[in-house]
Amino acid sequence: MSQEFRQRQVQCITASGLHRLAYTEWGDPDNRKVLVCVHGLSRCGRDFDTLARTMAGDYRVVCPDVPGRGLSGWLKNPMEYQVQTYVADMVTLLARVDADSVHWVGTSMGGMIGMALASLAETPVQKLVLNDVGPIITAVSLARIGEYLGKAPTFPDFATAVQYVRAVSATFGKHSDAEWSLLTEHVVRKQPDGSYRMHYDPAIAVPFGAAQSDKDIELWPYYDAIRCPTLVLRGAMSDLLKRETLEEMSRRGPRARTVEFADVGHAPTLMHADQIAAVRDFLLSA
Repeated sequence: MSQEFRQRQVQCITASGLHRLAYTEWGDPDNRKVLVCVHGLSRCGRDFDTLARTMAGDYRVVCPDVPGRGLSGWLKNPMEYQVQTYVADMVTLLARVDADSVHWVGTSMGGMIGMALASLAETPVQKLVLNDVGPIITAVSLARIGEYLGKAPTFPDFATAVQYVRAVSATFGKHSDAEWSLLTEHVVRKQPDGSYRMHYDPAIAVPFGAAQSDKDIELWPYYDAIRCPTLVLRGAMSDLLKRETLEEMSRRGPRARTVEFADVGHAPTLMHADQIAAVRDFLLSA
């Protein structure tokens, strides 16, 4: 099992110009089995370090930073921070890593990108894990996210940044102090004066805010078009993926296998043994 990662990048394009897509790669670079792991709305690819280390003996694991986050470039037009842009970037990424077929793990927004890609004819996605996301995104969860997205303050030191991340990410469930430090380390950036700020483009909130309403977002046509084996993970206290939606996902479209985790909301971090085991067992099963 490889414990080392490689930090790489590829150039992508939108109507407003070129941008850099950064990604972390684990495992044997010549392995034809590729696992793509894509993070949530204001997070980054390093969220998957623990899972990637576990899976790197079986896969070449590729964890991109979606544009506007982490080490990736910021888009010139904020309205391009949309799933369609991210799907196009992922197609470019798969060409860069020379992957004709992939297994996919997507948390929240990363799952929406995975659903959109997996719904297409001739999709490269052969197995799909949706982590606390489905074809109905609740208005209440969008309102909760909208309260903090793009409004992050500057923090005087790293400890204060950790406190902030723990507060806005309390729905991740119980984690040790060391785990909260890891969950903070890659989503903040140290400034020249020693302070810290969130490591994403505040403008990612622009299209999010423009699309907000008091209605749920429904994406059933995407989900129903998926044909590959699918696993859906849910935090039992999630406000984004309702249990009724989870049950419906097991009955229609790809008829997903489902797993719930107690004492977790939105979203499981895939850092803990039981969560990793659920993903691993599904991906490596015949």
